[in-house]
Amino acid sequence: MIWVAGLLGVLLGLGSGTLSAQEADALVTTDKPPEVQCQPDVGCVTNLPLPRFVSLKGSEGNARRGPGLTHRIDWVFTRAGMPLKITAEYENWRRVEDSEGAGGWVHYSLLSGVRTVLVTLDMAELRDGPDDTAPVVAQAEMGVVGRILECRPHWCRVSLDGTRGWIRTTAVWGVKEGESVE
Repeated sequence: MIWVAGLLGVLLGLGSGTLSAQEADALVTTDKPPEVQCQPDVGCVTNLPLPRFVSLKGSEGNARRGPGLTHRIDWVFTRAGMPLKITAEYENWRRVEDSEGAGGWVHYSLLSGVRTVLVTLDMAELRDGPDDTAPVVAQAEMGVVGRILECRPHWCRVSLDGTRGWIRTTAVWGVKEGESVE
């Protein structure tokens, strides 16, 4: 340690090149980045809320057992635009899960901030307005993925296969109850 500190002293022009053990420790410890303190329900990397919803950017994404390419692939998402819930962050990796709870660690580059929903109710009604008395403009089959245009508490305006309408949040997965999306 003294030899390393002495070499640092010479390189930094600190005189004779001999530092005390305390001075050497001070040099070593001051170069460390401050530890990141994670808050509950907030991602340590992005400072965005956890959990939060995103979508799969491409048509395929590997979910790994851990955050890194050396970890084995446990699951492969194969549906572009599929909504996913981020539950944790580590460096460039996000732990995600689908509507059934399957998932793993995915590289952030495979995810998009575009919000989508998965219809979870068979023949879910899309209405002309965010009201149960508004006329039905279409019905959606279970498993259809659509893009969120706007959400108010209890209702989301979505685009499903080109058809736009309002759908109850209880009929979809990909938005928190009471969440507003603009």
